[in-house]
Amino acid sequence: MLTARTRTARQTGFSLVELAITLAVVAVLATAVLVPVVTQIREANVRTTNRILADARDALLGYAALNGRLPCPAVSGATGTEAWDPVGTVGSPADGRCASFWGFVPGRTLGLTPLDADGYLLDAWGTTANRVRYAVSSYVIPTTAVPPNPQVQNPFTTTDGMRRATLAQLGTSTYALLTVCDSGTGVTPDANCNTARTLTDRAVAVIWSVGANAPTGGTGVDEAQNNISTSADRIFVSRVPNDDVNNPFDDVVTWLGLHVLVNRMIVAGQLP
Repeated sequence: MLTARTRTARQTGFSLVELAITLAVVAVLATAVLVPVVTQIREANVRTTNRILADARDALLGYAALNGRLPCPAVSGATGTEAWDPVGTVGSPADGRCASFWGFVPGRTLGLTPLDADGYLLDAWGTTANRVRYAVSSYVIPTTAVPPNPQVQNPFTTTDGMRRATLAQLGTSTYALLTVCDSGTGVTPDANCNTARTLTDRAVAVIWSVGANAPTGGTGVDEAQNNISTSADRIFVSRVPNDDVNNPFDDVVTWLGLHVLVNRMIVAGQLP
């Protein structure tokens, strides 16, 4: 004969089993809902960041058409304006000597948004670590290549530097511009993609976001090529995003090709 206490215990035990099953079902449903939401947020941020980078690229073209040169990158620890070399004879548009040729988009100089409190352009993730990066070619055209003109040190950041360098010399295959590869594996640092596939070796400027993992930074070989603190050379990587624990990649990368810049400069009357 069941006592009231026995019946209560059995009923309580049955209720706990039901509760456990319910919680398990809720957890599965929550996971099923949460993963798509996280994916949707990431995809939305990538789309927005692509638009921000496209706006920055257009702004660089507009700046060059108006000023006859590209702006210098902004540097860390200052403001979002182009930064000139402070050493010796201070750099200026007359010589194109930037404080660094690998830095940040000078958002305040270009009049872009969204900016942080210091005037740096931000990507869609919007943290201080997510300031949009920018590199511009600094390679020298030798004196012998442009007689009787003097050596053109920084043709893309010097006022009329491209005009003085001449279109013939800017377009020569021996002139070193920025290079974008589809992998960081197999590249020859500061030279070429080597065994990786070359996406372009005629980029005048590269603009990129370091993506969602900006606060911690990428640990793989691909994102390492886009780290201005450890790899300030002319090799960059752009590839399909992935979550590989050994080589994750979530950078968003675009670039400004030489011929696109030359065409805009010709239309603007900055080049013959």
